[in-house]
Amino acid sequence: MPEQTFIQARHEQWLEMHQFPGTQFLPLAEPVSQGSIHLLKMKAGTIIPAHTHPCNEYVYVLNGVVETGETTCSQGMFWLTPANIRQGPHKAITDVELMTIRLGAMGVFEPHSV
Repeated sequence: MPEQTFIQARHEQWLEMHQFPGTQFLPLAEPVSQGSIHLLKMKAGTIIPAHTHPCNEYVYVLNGVVETGETTCSQGMFWLTPANIRQGPHKAITDVELMTIRLGAMGVFEPHSV
């Protein structure tokens, strides 16, 4: 019989996202195949290049300030990006922590130019 799962995030090992220096993530659940509910930390100045996902993605800003495209998002901001819609780049203005729900595969990231 399935049971509830509890995760105390502050005691878990965060994973480095080597393709995006300055980022760490903590997987919490896989709601659908290849999908992810996770926490994401970005150090100030970190940039995740523009990209698309072949699924809907939901993001909530827990702490900090991040620019996504031309929109500045701070603590308490929520955004939804529908499947196959270009988003980003995401730039951490301060250290930032996000909660993300992605309902499918990761997607394709554009090359980042400095």
